[in-house]
Amino acid sequence: MEIVLTINGAEKRVDARPSESLLDLLRRLGYQSVKFGCGEGACGSCTVIMDSRPVNSCLVLAVTADGREILTVDGLGTRQQPHPLQTAFVEAGAVQCGFCTPGMILSSWALLQRNPDPGEGEIREALDGNLCRCTGYVQIVEAVKLAAGRMRPKKKTARKKKTTGKKKPASGKKGQKSSS
Repeated sequence: MEIVLTINGAEKRVDARPSESLLDLLRRLGYQSVKFGCGEGACGSCTVIMDSRPVNSCLVLAVTADGREILTVDGLGTRQQPHPLQTAFVEAGAVQCGFCTPGMILSSWALLQRNPDPGEGEIREALDGNLCRCTGYVQIVEAVKLAAGRMRPKKKTARKKKTTGKKKPASGKKGQKSSS
């Protein structure tokens, strides 16, 4: 069955088998960042964003993605210009073997779209469906906090009037001495 979906901003017309998962379709199309982990929706390795929400692509039939927008981690940034989440994961040491990383980043992205200033509990809850066997999650949570700080809109502060440092003459008129 032919379906049309938008993947990372590009419209694609593809043939999808009736029982094919979105995960299998994406991998068949070359999106290798979408990982096969458990095939049961328990590990989060296959996480993609569908219409702004994280989903386990192993549980979604490809035909139900017809007309939908799909975002993979490849659509967030490039090697030359990585997304702030991608940079933060590297800087915080949140990338170990890398198998869970795309799903972690996409789940984090969805959280930061909803809440640009999440607390640690909110971050852990958002990542609850993503399993990592390497990091113990401490670095991942730190990476999300780091990225959140970088992605938040900067607050505008009131600017103080600049002073030149020159003192006004005592009389208020230039060049005249005061009579005392």
